[in-house]
Amino acid sequence: MNILLCGASGFVGRTVRVALEAAGHTVIGPDLGIDFCRDVTPAAWLPRLQGVEAVINTVGVLRDTAQRPMQAVHVAAPAALFDACAQAGVRRVIHVSALGIDKAQVPYATTKRAAEQHLLALNAAGRLDGVVLRPSIVFGRGGASSSLFMALARSPVLWAPRAMVTARVQPVSVRDLAEAVVRLLDPGLARHVTGVLPCVGPAPLTLAEFVISLRQQVGHGRSMVCAQPDWLTRLSVAIGDRVPALPLCTETMALLQHDNVADPQPFAAVLGRPARPVDTLVQTSWTASA
Repeated sequence: MNILLCGASGFVGRTVRVALEAAGHTVIGPDLGIDFCRDVTPAAWLPRLQGVEAVINTVGVLRDTAQRPMQAVHVAAPAALFDACAQAGVRRVIHVSALGIDKAQVPYATTKRAAEQHLLALNAAGRLDGVVLRPSIVFGRGGASSSLFMALARSPVLWAPRAMVTARVQPVSVRDLAEAVVRLLDPGLARHVTGVLPCVGPAPLTLAEFVISLRQQVGHGRSMVCAQPDWLTRLSVAIGDRVPALPLCTETMALLQHDNVADPQPFAAVLGRPARPVDTLVQTSWTASA
């Protein structure tokens, strides 16, 4: 199939591209000059859809900036792309979103929800066979959050925001996510798997337990977990809002406040097997190349 892949240079997109090409698909997109800050009308997308049989969107930003405003990147451009797909008869659209955005009111979550709702409305109108993928934490080499967790795993003492000690997640291998994307292009699944699909590992655990597991997987002993005082977490968030290179900011903190979990069976059904368990993620998703 000819596949338009948006975000092919990103963490998830790179792995999806490798999986698509390994499966024999032709990937279109990296050379089309796509700009989610500018391409906010269906007319901008229609010429790029000629000969395209399916569209995959993996574009996203964590911080709202003048250079990459969330309203454009998360809402206007995807909505225009989805509308163009409906006009061009490209029925299969796979949109990578995020688990837990239904519980937060920060711009990251609200804009992500808006794009999902637009795609699902086109589904309901019978114009698309779209599927929204909602992964929990995506783990693999090249991911910013994955690099952070691996760095934390090297320390014998984990000073963590209180939310890391209480809120549960279900980390998913980036390789499993990419494999699911490829499988969802199968005509049989394309007809029957639409709407929202949570993409999660087999079992929930807290973020602190996740870091401890990573530490053990690289051969270190168990670490001590200490919850940060709330004032220190607030200070870290305030600094992170001003320093983009830092991982903790208002957006990430809001997402950490709630469990980020779901039933693993629908994702396993798409994969045709259970997702990789947490205690194998370093070997299968970090040390192995995408």
